[in-house]
Amino acid sequence: MSSNNITCKTLTMENWDQFENLFGEKGACGGCWCMYWRLKRSEFDKNKGQANYSLMKNYVKDGFIPGLIAFDDDDPVAWCSIGKRTEFSTLSRSRILKKIDNQPVWSIVCFFVKKEFRYKGISTILIEACKDFVIEQGGRIIEAYPIEPKKNKMPDVFAWTGIASSFRKAGFSEVKRRSETRPIMRYTLS
Repeated sequence: MSSNNITCKTLTMENWDQFENLFGEKGACGGCWCMYWRLKRSEFDKNKGQANYSLMKNYVKDGFIPGLIAFDDDDPVAWCSIGKRTEFSTLSRSRILKKIDNQPVWSIVCFFVKKEFRYKGISTILIEACKDFVIEQGGRIIEAYPIEPKKNKMPDVFAWTGIASSFRKAGFSEVKRRSETRPIMRYTLS
């Protein structure tokens, strides 16, 4: 894989089938369909699988852009969920990730990368594409909630919010830490 082959596009109904292909039968992880941050925990658990799939598809049908898909040529290989912080109700209920100020921010909350494309810098490519997307939407501040691993190696399943080093590589700075392994990081667009 070279970054020259990677393009990032917003999720729309035009590329829904490719998103569905990327997420597979399990909806990326346990029927999530990237609804984890958008619902109350009880709702999310009740909706795992088909109900979360339908909710996400209806969002997209209604013109909502819930994130970006990375393509290697025409093959969907990764996903990044981004939106206004207010779209992710779970953040406001988290004691670790609660708001740090009243600035209007965009939040990067989730990644899903095909197994064979992991550890190749694709999340950094998606983070850079998120910057462009937020500029197009008129935003100024991007916030992220990556994991800061205690050891060099950790199971991939725990990296779904991204790794702090990828965000640092993309120019993000830590602005708050309420947990040893979970910094809040920001990037201010010029």
